[in-house]
Amino acid sequence: MTARTPDTTSLTAWVADAVQAPSMHNAQPWLFHYERARGALALRMDPTRTMPRSDPSTRGLHLGCGAALFNLRVAAADAGWEARITARPDPADPELLAVAGFVPARDRDDIAGLRPAVLRRHTSRVPFSDEPVPEELLDGLRGAAVAEGARLDVADDWRVREVLTAVWDAERAEELSPQVREEIARWTADRDASAPDGIPPYARGLRRHDGRAPVRDFPGGGAGDRGAAVYEPAPCLAVLGTRRDEPEDWLRAGQAMQRVLLQATLDGLATSLNSQALEWPELRWLVRDPRSRTAHPQIVIRLGYGPEAPATPRRAVSEVLTVA
Repeated sequence: MTARTPDTTSLTAWVADAVQAPSMHNAQPWLFHYERARGALALRMDPTRTMPRSDPSTRGLHLGCGAALFNLRVAAADAGWEARITARPDPADPELLAVAGFVPARDRDDIAGLRPAVLRRHTSRVPFSDEPVPEELLDGLRGAAVAEGARLDVADDWRVREVLTAVWDAERAEELSPQVREEIARWTADRDASAPDGIPPYARGLRRHDGRAPVRDFPGGGAGDRGAAVYEPAPCLAVLGTRRDEPEDWLRAGQAMQRVLLQATLDGLATSLNSQALEWPELRWLVRDPRSRTAHPQIVIRLGYGPEAPATPRRAVSEVLTVA
């Protein structure tokens, strides 16, 4: 007889996959609580890991937590379970982002095939080659976004220029805001390789000497010791967006983002994320393609071919999961 609820060992393994998701500055802003009797897993935001200057609406936090939800769904599907997600179930409790219930799957979900990519996917901040991404792969990534209720618009050369202009304007705005730089430094310059979170020096990439790829140069942290490199002159950039812009849509966008990233990883592509312009409301609208059917850009994804990136640290599952 099939168990009606997942056992704690299985659930813990699924959460271990969930926390491999990317998050803004690798802050890992999630907490999980599993009620064994109900078979319900609650996902809450960790209020100690919010960024009131860079992410005052918590939109970026929701994207990271949405990505964690998608990893959870993939892991459960690979084990023969379907994770049924209820987003933002209690308006009176804004820190409760989602609740997942689990039922035995009647058929194997296609997303189960993405599980090998969960541990392989890492953000790459080094130069990619000039080899173009085949259109058939881009079509597959567009389909991955649509399957999660979002849209992925691959920028043509004109749109790349517009996106990069917004990113460069955001860089200048960041330079002029000591409060924002101080907040970012908390997760970058003030972290070393032994920290369980944040972006350690080995994962910050190289300074951009030339090229047009949007690679963030984090403040502090020995930036001058990282070396410099020439990045892609014609980067492949895609903007993932949604029709609406409510917290539920941010969670949906995070799941779509992760599905795209995992599929890209299986396709042999390197990826990196850029939210810099989207962190400034006055610049965010510049990232949107006016020809797109989505009104709200949520994240910029850089795609290409490059060396495998190193993994960034993760908090132990025991620090983010409680079981009752």
